[in-house]
Amino acid sequence: MTRFLVATDSVHTTAAACDYLQDRLTSDDVVRVVGVTEDGSRDAGDAVNVAGARLAVPDVETAVREGDPADELRAELDASAVDELVLGARHPGPGPGTGLGSTARELVGHVDVPCVVLPPVRLE
Repeated sequence: MTRFLVATDSVHTTAAACDYLQDRLTSDDVVRVVGVTEDGSRDAGDAVNVAGARLAVPDVETAVREGDPADELRAELDASAVDELVLGARHPGPGPGTGLGSTARELVGHVDVPCVVLPPVRLE
């Protein structure tokens, strides 16, 4: 059994995470999808709902937390036995900038579990 923690704040990031996990999951794996919002918006709630519809495993847990995303995700990692963290690179904006967003920069290499950083989701 593998426990995945998916960190998300958008339906697009959740969909990309589901695409990544789909061929990796077995029936005894557990996926916890945590949406974090800093401003009380409903985007995080919408984002976690995507996982239940898209993932074909019996155990999909969802939660919405409010606060600093990196802090909230560290708390999630501390509270449960997670084998892999899956998160988005960043929201792409206009211009050529790419790379890790602030949450990924604060977590990748600074937590005790392997991290998978999904490519930025380009909306066209």
